[in-house]
Amino acid sequence: MTKAVAKNNPPSPILAGLFSMLIPGTGQIYARKAYRGGAILLSILVVLGTVTWYGKAIWFIAPAGMWLWNIWDAIKQARQRPGSILVPVLLGLIVAYGIGWQVIQIDLHSASLSRALEVAKPMLHPDFIEKLSIKNSTWVAVIIPCPPTPPLKATSAPGADTSATPTCGKVREAIEVTAKGLWPNTDTQVWWQNHIGDHKMLGGQEDSMLIVRTDSTGSLKITVHVPTTAQTSTPDVTLPLEHRVYFDQYRPVKGVKISEVGMYVLKGMGETLALALMATTLAIFIALPLSFFAARNLMGGNPITLGIYFLVRTFLNILRSIESLIIAIVFVIILGLGPFAGMMALTVHSVAALAKLYSEMIEGIDPGPIEAIKATGANWLQVVRYGVIPQIIPPFVSFTLYRWDINIRTSTIIGMVGGGGIGMFLIQWIQLNDLRAVSTTFIAIAVVVVTLDYLSAQVRERLV
Repeated sequence: MTKAVAKNNPPSPILAGLFSMLIPGTGQIYARKAYRGGAILLSILVVLGTVTWYGKAIWFIAPAGMWLWNIWDAIKQARQRPGSILVPVLLGLIVAYGIGWQVIQIDLHSASLSRALEVAKPMLHPDFIEKLSIKNSTWVAVIIPCPPTPPLKATSAPGADTSATPTCGKVREAIEVTAKGLWPNTDTQVWWQNHIGDHKMLGGQEDSMLIVRTDSTGSLKITVHVPTTAQTSTPDVTLPLEHRVYFDQYRPVKGVKISEVGMYVLKGMGETLALALMATTLAIFIALPLSFFAARNLMGGNPITLGIYFLVRTFLNILRSIESLIIAIVFVIILGLGPFAGMMALTVHSVAALAKLYSEMIEGIDPGPIEAIKATGANWLQVVRYGVIPQIIPPFVSFTLYRWDINIRTSTIIGMVGGGGIGMFLIQWIQLNDLRAVSTTFIAIAVVVVTLDYLSAQVRERLV
C-alpha cells in the first residue's frame, strides 16, 4: 500500500530543488534519499567550515560549487535518476589539498643544493671502520691554579721524559712544555686534559687540533696557553687541581678495525634488539589472554560477557591512542633514563596493538568448529582450547613478528627521549653534527630491519 502511494505521489523536482537551495541536502531527503541528503549536508558544512577557518575568499568557490551541484542533484533524485558525486568529491579534494599546501607553507625555492651537499657528503663516508694504527702517548701535569708552594718538577707519565715550565699557572697563562723520546719526524697531537678527564683542543681559538712535528731525535718543545675552560668545572676556582698536557702519536699499520663510533653503533643496536625482543615477548603474554576477552564472537553470549568485551575493547583503544613516544617520556620520568623505560613503553603500546590484532583474527575464524564443540556441551575454556587456538596460531605468529619489526624501528625514536637503544647515541651525534656517525647509524638500522624482514618472511612462509 505504501509503495503504491509513493508511486502515485512522486516527489516534485521543483520542490526538491527549492528545498536544497535553502538547506543543502533537504531536497534529497524530500526525494526519499535520506542518507544521501545527510551526507551532502555534512560534506558542505565541513568544507564551508574549513574555508571559513582558513579565511581566504577564493576558496569559497568550492562550497558554492557544491551548493549549486546539490540543487541539481536534488532535482535528479526527485526524477528518480542516478546522480554522480564526482563534482563534490573533486571540489572537496581541491579545497583539502589546496589549503593543506598553503598551511604547510611548501616553498620549493627555499631548498638549497649547497646545504644538501654539506649534509650528504659526510654521510657518504660512514664512520664504521678505520685503519689500524699503533699509538705512542705521554703526558706532563700542570697544576691550575698555582698552590702556595708550587712543585719544583712537574709530574709526568711513568718512564716519560717530559717537563712543564712553569709547573703551574692560571687561565690564559703561557706554559712551555717539552717532550723527549717520542717517535722522530712524526706529527704529534697536543691535547689539554682537565682534572675530570675531558679533552680540550689547543689549536687556534681552542676549537682546532694542535699538531706539532717532532725533530729527528724525537723531541719537541712548544708553548701552550691554559684553556679558559680549565676552571669552569669546579665550584672553588682557588682549589689547585692537576691538569695534563698529552702528546699523542699514531703510526698506521696494515689492516682495519671497527672504529669507536662503530663500537657504539654495535652496542646500541644490540641494546635495541634486546629492548624490542623483551618488550614484544612481555606484550605477547599480556595481549594473548586479553584478545580472547576482546573477541565479540566469544564474549557475545550473555550481557555479562558482552560488558566485559566492551570494557576490554575500550581499554585497548585508549592505550593505542597514546603514541609510544609519549608513553616513553612518562616511563623515563618514573624509571629514569635507560632501556628499561623504553622497554616498558614499547610493552604497553604493543599490548594494545597485538591484543586488537589477535582479537580481530579470532573474530574472523571459521565458526564451524566452534559450533560443533559447543554442541558437545563444552565450556568456554574448552571451546577456546580446541576450536579457536588451532586456527589462530599461524596468523598470531605472523602478527607477532611484524610487531617485533615495528618495535625495533620505534625503539630508535624512543631512544631519543632517553629510552635506551641506538636512538640515544643517534640524538647525540645529531646534536654534535657528526653526520658520518649518523650515516653509520642509519645503515645499521636499515641492515637490521631488512634482515629481520627476510627472516620473518621465511618463518611465515613455513607456517602457511
